[in-house]
Amino acid sequence: MTSVNLTWEEAKNRSQMLKVDHYDVTLDLKHSDTHFLSTTTVRFNTQEAGSTFIDLRADKLHEVRLNGNPLPTQSYDPTYGIPLSGLQVADYTLEVTAEIPFSRTGEGLHRFVDPADNEVYLYTQFETADAKRVFACFDQPDLKATYSLHFKAPEEWTIITNGPVTCEGDTSHSKIDYPLSTYLVALCAGPYHEVTDTWRGELTEHPEGKPAQQLEVPLGIYCRASLADSLDAERLFTETKQGFDFYHRNFGFPYPFGKYDQIFVPEFNAGAMENAGCVTLRDEYVFSSQATHYKYERRADTVLHELAHMWFGDLVTMQWWNDLWLNESFATWSAAISQAEETEYDTAWVTFANVEKSWAYQQDQLPTTHPISTDASDIETVEQNFDGITYAKGASVLKQLQAYVGRENFLAGVRRHFAAHAWGNATFDDLLRHLEEASGRDLSFWAQQWLKTTGINTLAVATAADDDGTITQAHLTQRGDTLRTHRVAVGLYGTQDGKVVRTERLEMDVEGEATEIPELVGRNLNDIDFILPNDDDLTYCLIDLDAGSLQFLLDNIEKFDDPMARTLCWSTAWEMTRAGTMRARDFIRLVARGMKAETELAVLERIVSQASTALKNYADPAWAKDSTVLAQALVDGARSTDAQRSIICTQALSRIRLHQPARDYLHDLLADSDDAGLRWFAVAALAAAGALADAEAAIAAQLKRDNSATGHYSSLRARAAIATADNKRAVWEEIVAGDLTNRELTSKLEGLNYPHSDDLLPTAEFFEVAEKIWDSQSSEVGLTTVTGLFPSWDITQDGLDRADAFLQKDLAGGLRRAITEQRDRVARALRNREVDAN
Repeated sequence: MTSVNLTWEEAKNRSQMLKVDHYDVTLDLKHSDTHFLSTTTVRFNTQEAGSTFIDLRADKLHEVRLNGNPLPTQSYDPTYGIPLSGLQVADYTLEVTAEIPFSRTGEGLHRFVDPADNEVYLYTQFETADAKRVFACFDQPDLKATYSLHFKAPEEWTIITNGPVTCEGDTSHSKIDYPLSTYLVALCAGPYHEVTDTWRGELTEHPEGKPAQQLEVPLGIYCRASLADSLDAERLFTETKQGFDFYHRNFGFPYPFGKYDQIFVPEFNAGAMENAGCVTLRDEYVFSSQATHYKYERRADTVLHELAHMWFGDLVTMQWWNDLWLNESFATWSAAISQAEETEYDTAWVTFANVEKSWAYQQDQLPTTHPISTDASDIETVEQNFDGITYAKGASVLKQLQAYVGRENFLAGVRRHFAAHAWGNATFDDLLRHLEEASGRDLSFWAQQWLKTTGINTLAVATAADDDGTITQAHLTQRGDTLRTHRVAVGLYGTQDGKVVRTERLEMDVEGEATEIPELVGRNLNDIDFILPNDDDLTYCLIDLDAGSLQFLLDNIEKFDDPMARTLCWSTAWEMTRAGTMRARDFIRLVARGMKAETELAVLERIVSQASTALKNYADPAWAKDSTVLAQALVDGARSTDAQRSIICTQALSRIRLHQPARDYLHDLLADSDDAGLRWFAVAALAAAGALADAEAAIAAQLKRDNSATGHYSSLRARAAIATADNKRAVWEEIVAGDLTNRELTSKLEGLNYPHSDDLLPTAEFFEVAEKIWDSQSSEVGLTTVTGLFPSWDITQDGLDRADAFLQKDLAGGLRRAITEQRDRVARALRNREVDAN
């Protein structure tokens, strides 16, 4: 038995052996400031005689009774759960009472004290398998059950869970009367500020062609009381309702969970979590300072991502975590298409091409890349796969699958899937079958090509021409370890009235190494300025431009009229920079020139971030130290009268080495700005640069002006950024000690790695403490710490040699993967610095 790290084999055996009916859970949240009491009564029946276990992670097990008979408690070990031996084919009632600690790491039941008003807030986070940190349960997705929930808490608190709540004095009650996986149960408790609304709409696309159905769903939005003035509930409700409109129009199944609440919670590790009818989101999404258009767009993307999960994930749930990719990829695809077609963010696919695709391409080029449908042999392995393959590559290939079968056929297959598997569990094979039925296309090859392999295809247009430029042969070629079937478009572009516009679009299926493009034969190359493979970004691939098109891109990137074509040009240039086929300094210069004309603010934010990465990691250090190309472009952008461009450039400026005009600008901002967020960026950057007479006093003054939770974490980041050897040593040791909350940890890690710090940070010492960190922390905190402390600033052969020597040791799988990935990033940086220097 391995309760803490449940294996797939154990999960299959357990689900074959028993069926869970109902949980009755009582949580005493008033027990103490450090622990709560959890009492669980679970009804289940066994289909086969034998032995199994129920999961629980508690500090103390008070009592266990099976059908009224006491079981021993003294030998309880969370690693193995509570053993249930000698079970017969029968109905059972198990009662468990335990004392469990509140979490400080964002796993289980997290407790937070707001520094603004000392109010206490609680929330749960159970994915992947942390429900066992709150109540005894069979913690796997295919053992769904119903629930009765009871919470003893201060009477003035608001209690939010998956269902409606009734209160009797200091005890609240709620029921979940539909089958739900344990990881989707939720509780939020505290003096949360509440705003309510209602979505009203109709369901028109029934799979069986039933008449339209009028629907009404109560909506709630919650946040900490200290954030109430910053909560833009009307905008959030608008975007949520737009999501309801889109999904009801296209999914063919009414919203299944009665009410829909969104709770912005503190110190959250992820962006959000799709608890049924009780979605939790990180409360950094309640913008207390000026936020960029990109941040609003990403927040809307998150809102729509979690809403899509209500159907795909909560209503129809994966059998086991091997289909985690499908759960997250479908929600990512759904969020992008609903944003693009239903909200003000109508260029969401452009952002997707620049953000999600970039994440996927980076992950897929690491030595630890894995197939989209990958090893899920145990929970520890699953937790390593919440990555760019699972989310972004998976969503990219779903977009390609939609292009291959057609949009309406794809959505028709999805509707069949929901109708067939509602309230149950399903697999990707089930979805693929429904897509084949709806489209009439054979998809038997698709899973093998796209889901069971790794790596990226590179697409290029290859032409042969006679002496006057007339094309005699034209092919769309692909290369890569696995040649796949693609549905793609090729765009032809020319210059008209000073703008680069598409003059023709050719769409085709691509198979094998080369596919003919007969439409190009007979054309003259001199009449085509630019040829774009994968126009409209239909498939998942890298783009290899012909020499003429590449030079045209470098000379004219700011003139491309269509934002998707332009962002594909930016993406191509960035991937060339990462690959070492474009010098980092040339990419930086391209961004410095082209950013002035970039109309897509999400793309602008990404390319200046990429240019900052290129400057820090890929440019020759001797050139980078003296270059002011990027810094000056960012200062110019920061001084722009366009508020959004100014915020984007100011934030980017604060994360690079500062030249004197940059320091002057940030000093002015610190003195004159009314925006707390921008002041915090400025004070951290100036502290890191040694440009403050008394950094501690300056930080204290800002904290006095902004004594909020955001201000608290910003002060931790700024203090960790102070570039003195003594300060960096103190921060390093505090992080290694492992006594920080999850959000304190990320704030200090960010400050530790600020510019001007490289020469002050340890290099070899990391490898002496990495195993201790990993073994002593939860998986979430361990991964964050190891990744943040890895000496990524030591871009030298000696640094690689130290990493290689460490990797010779017998290491935990998750630690090995983290070190391998960080080592690969340093190796890439070292190679690219040599390219840039030459």
